[in-house]
Amino acid sequence: MSTLLRQHAEQLYATELEELKKADTGKQPPNWKLSPQAVVTYILGGKLKNGFEVSPKYIGNRRLIEIAVATLTTDRGLLLYGLPGTAKSWVSEHLAAAISGDSTMIVQGTAGTSEEAIRYGWNYARLLAEGPSEKALVETPVMKAMKDGKIARIEELTRIGSDVQDTLITILSEKTLPVPELSIEVQAVKGFNVIATANNRDKGVNELSGALKRRFNTVILPLPDNIDEEIDIVRRRVQSFEKVMELPAEPPAVAEIKRIVTIFRELRAGVTLDGKTKIKVPTGTLSTAEAISVVNSGMAIAAYFGDGSLKAADLAAGIIGAVVKDPVQDKIVWQEYLETVVKPRDEWKDIYRACRDLGI
Repeated sequence: MSTLLRQHAEQLYATELEELKKADTGKQPPNWKLSPQAVVTYILGGKLKNGFEVSPKYIGNRRLIEIAVATLTTDRGLLLYGLPGTAKSWVSEHLAAAISGDSTMIVQGTAGTSEEAIRYGWNYARLLAEGPSEKALVETPVMKAMKDGKIARIEELTRIGSDVQDTLITILSEKTLPVPELSIEVQAVKGFNVIATANNRDKGVNELSGALKRRFNTVILPLPDNIDEEIDIVRRRVQSFEKVMELPAEPPAVAEIKRIVTIFRELRAGVTLDGKTKIKVPTGTLSTAEAISVVNSGMAIAAYFGDGSLKAADLAAGIIGAVVKDPVQDKIVWQEYLETVVKPRDEWKDIYRACRDLGI
């Protein structure tokens, strides 16, 4: 068993990728490890002709994944857009793993991301000692992906300043990266493309320029369509976490996961699942990713400070922490939901008591 806390997708699912490669009879674009059809099977899961089961990495609309994969066979970049917690980064990583066999060529977007992080940098010690040369050039993940014909990933594109974002325009349109200091340019090898992610709930988001938007095809990843789909997503991700962390705890009952997902879906929608009671909406996103985090946290508490069986008391603090982001506004929303929705449900008495015991 690996001692790594988190393996890259191509490491963790190496067996699946190898089986897909052996069974793949589709036409592969230049420098792709798999055909587009096999990439979709890797993302969505399925059974191969030899009986091998490929696990689903994303549960959702098949057509959206087909559009995303088809986009990467063209000269346009792919922008995965949507609310926080809709698996944009997760899908991006797995697409790069399946297509290039390498998901590590990534630029993490922040307000401090500079142009040099996307284009190239310099080894200043060497630059001062020897002057400008290719040996003094520091390759970015984008430059390396261009040279190797692989997928480059840019996370949280809209967190990057607008002037730095536009560094991508020449790369995406001309497929070249000029290095004027050396009077050379890096030309992209076939197979190169860019997957960017962005969400529409960030504060201080930098809008993409019209010129940059035209270089991307945008695929919006939605929240799960129904509660059963969301429960399945949470269950699968929690199982993966439990295996990696080697927690001495029992797998969580689906009923416990269902309660967490129900709470999050009702608070997101501002109405109970039966449509009978309207409720206030908190300031947070209460995404599927946060539901996974709450269950994972509860599993750890149950494993090390309980009897190994996930109970309401193990989940209460995580639920409140996810809901109450604003200590004033969200606290009122949560208390109202607790009293008007949770308390009357006979099968939720334990959740109600556990949350009330925390005094929030």
